Amino acid sequence: MITKFKTINNLAVFQNFIWDASIRDEGNNVVLFKPINIFYGRNYSGKTTLSRIVRALETANISDKYENPEFEVSIKDALDCNPNNLSSHGKKIRVFNEDFVKDNIRFITNSEESIIPFAIIGGNATIEAEIQALKDELGNNEEEKESGFYLELKNASTIASSAFQIFQAENNQLNSQLTSKALDRDNGIKYKSERFGDQNYTTGKLSTDINTVLATSFQPITDDDVIGKLNFLNERANKDVPRTLRPNLDLNPIIERAKTLITKSISSSNKIEELLKDAIINRWVKEGRLLHKDKLEQCSFCGNDISQARWNELDSHFDEQSEKLEKDIDVLISEIENLVHNVDAQLQINKNAFYSKFHSDLDRLIVVRQNIIGGIKSELNRTKSSLQERKNDILSSKTYIEIIDNSKRLEWCWTIFENFRTQANSYSSSLEAEQNEARKLLRLREVSDFVSTIQYSTVIARMQTLKTTSDTGKQNKEDIEGKIRKQIEQVEDKERLMNDEEKGALKVNEYLNNFFGHDFLTLQALEEQDVLGGKKIRFEIVRNGKKAHHLSEGECSLIAFCYFMAKLEDVETKGSKPIIWIDDPISSLDSNHIFFVYSLINAEIISKQEYEQIFISTHNLDFLKYLKRLPNALNKNQCSYFLISRDKENSRIKLMPRYLKDYVTEFNFLFHQIYLCSISDADDESQHNLFYNFGNNTRKFLEAFLYYKFPNATDQIEKLTKFFGDNRQASTMTDRINNEFSHLEGLFERSMMPIDVPEMKKTSKFILDKIKEKDNEQYDALLMSIGIEIETE
Repeated sequence: MITKFKTINNLAVFQNFIWDASIRDEGNNVVLFKPINIFYGRNYSGKTTLSRIVRALETANISDKYENPEFEVSIKDALDCNPNNLSSHGKKIRVFNEDFVKDNIRFITNSEESIIPFAIIGGNATIEAEIQALKDELGNNEEEKESGFYLELKNASTIASSAFQIFQAENNQLNSQLTSKALDRDNGIKYKSERFGDQNYTTGKLSTDINTVLATSFQPITDDDVIGKLNFLNERANKDVPRTLRPNLDLNPIIERAKTLITKSISSSNKIEELLKDAIINRWVKEGRLLHKDKLEQCSFCGNDISQARWNELDSHFDEQSEKLEKDIDVLISEIENLVHNVDAQLQINKNAFYSKFHSDLDRLIVVRQNIIGGIKSELNRTKSSLQERKNDILSSKTYIEIIDNSKRLEWCWTIFENFRTQANSYSSSLEAEQNEARKLLRLREVSDFVSTIQYSTVIARMQTLKTTSDTGKQNKEDIEGKIRKQIEQVEDKERLMNDEEKGALKVNEYLNNFFGHDFLTLQALEEQDVLGGKKIRFEIVRNGKKAHHLSEGECSLIAFCYFMAKLEDVETKGSKPIIWIDDPISSLDSNHIFFVYSLINAEIISKQEYEQIFISTHNLDFLKYLKRLPNALNKNQCSYFLISRDKENSRIKLMPRYLKDYVTEFNFLFHQIYLCSISDADDESQHNLFYNFGNNTRKFLEAFLYYKFPNATDQIEKLTKFFGDNRQASTMTDRINNEFSHLEGLFERSMMPIDVPEMKKTSKFILDKIKEKDNEQYDALLMSIGIEIETE
């Protein structure tokens, strides 16, 4: 089916025509051709040009008289046709226009020429029996009454269709699940790009991921990995972790000093024996000496005098060497205490400055560091205790117990930390790539879960089985279709053996006689011998038994159209349901014959449904009126109406206006022109035609309108006076426009003057207002007939 003339350019009166820009309904939707299509256009508007485009599709040839013609014809389920692929559509097309007449009925233009014959199937009992036997095997193709091969095809089609529908339902369900998983706005992977990493995710990419997760080598990440990677995705590029000072704990000097102080011996000469034996009493006496020396002469404890000899003994016992040792011990203890306090500041680790991927390693390093520092502090405190013990018993040397020096291990921790720090600082540049990889792993885990949930592998296996069943059913159906085609070809081959050109002539005569009553004008099939001695058939027009000459235009039109109608039943066309284009078939025919042409189209094409699609064009309003009586002509889903209008050198196809489609009379058209003039913009140059034709349109409208309004009035002036009543200005102005603007005879100078637009617009308003005043009901009906809603008007 032809859907539209997509474009037409540089073809006769059509220039730069674009269907989608011109053919739109009130809702701005593009209107396409229907099974029945009716065109109306004045003579020379371009009707025949359109028919020539379609005839080019029939003959695969377009006239070389057109220079660089361009057109595109859209055909359902086929490529657009243009001058370079005229025969690619595969449709059977039949066109009646003047080119058809010139090519087939050359007698009309030259009485010495003949008419190209065509054959209709004739009679031969033996061949008819063979054909019937083939047809019996072929069977009946009528719906609900199938038999033979067609019944086989119906059953096979049912099985194939059922199998395909089951497969398609399964396939659609899977595709729906895949589409939802990939593209659903709430749960689709595409709309979770912050988690799965692809804003342009598609069902095709999902299929690729499914193949990945179905591979035996694939291992999805664990639930813990999912949590870790989701946390990782929340990270942003950190600042570089600053360098930490290398731990500087040199315990050797302290160890050596402590060892020296703890083990150092004090000379026992001039010492008080009792004090040497008891460190506690020795310390008590020492503290007492400090409290009394140069302050008290008597002992605060016993009250006795302290003699100078006793002071000398005490000074000898607590000599400078022991005091110096004690002071050295106090200094070292203080240093150890400071070191114990400061050791915690060594190698401070803030894991929050690192990316989460380093946290587990840093946690272990922090524990090791803490243990090392704890050990260092413990050893220092033990040394401090040993020093304190020696201080408390300053006169007795002690055994030094070696300490464990972990300061080097702390430096080892620092080396590991520095390695992590360097990695972390370098990691910032690769964070995006690492996160993309994390998203990929999360997406594949999501796809893996999805595949498991819908049992993808099981579904695919089931679908493969269903597809095999569907393909088998389809192949069986195609085999039967091939068998039917072969059977039809055998029937056609045998029918060609029965071709009878005389029956073609009789069919033309049947149409001439039965539909038009022309039994005195007939078509005869004459048999002659060709140059090789073979049989040759030609058609000849006969009147009263003799070859006819000097046919009238009406007779030529009748014979040509009856010839075309009969040719629709020739061997090449009958039963093929062609696309038919009939271009203005009623040229030079009177009203009776116009009706008979309509009746022939209705009876032989429309009623018999012997077409896939039909186009009829006309310039005649009476014929258009009859065409509206065709079955389905008023069904907007089955029939479309178009208007071909010409403006100077260019023509356009438009939807037929309502007043012309629903009301065919010229009276409605003339009223519409006057109405448009009354609401037009005087400054709009595109509306110049309204004013240029206003005189003729007004005169013709008022002649018809006033004749029925005042049938007893004697002349037009009297009718205008009665119509406009007391408004003499309106009647005078209307009469002037009717006479001066619709005629130039006697007013040649009028042709040299510009159109008086304001006067015409004012007159159109006078006329409409007076019709409304005189008969408001008729005025409303006239408005509705041209598609104007009363409320909005």
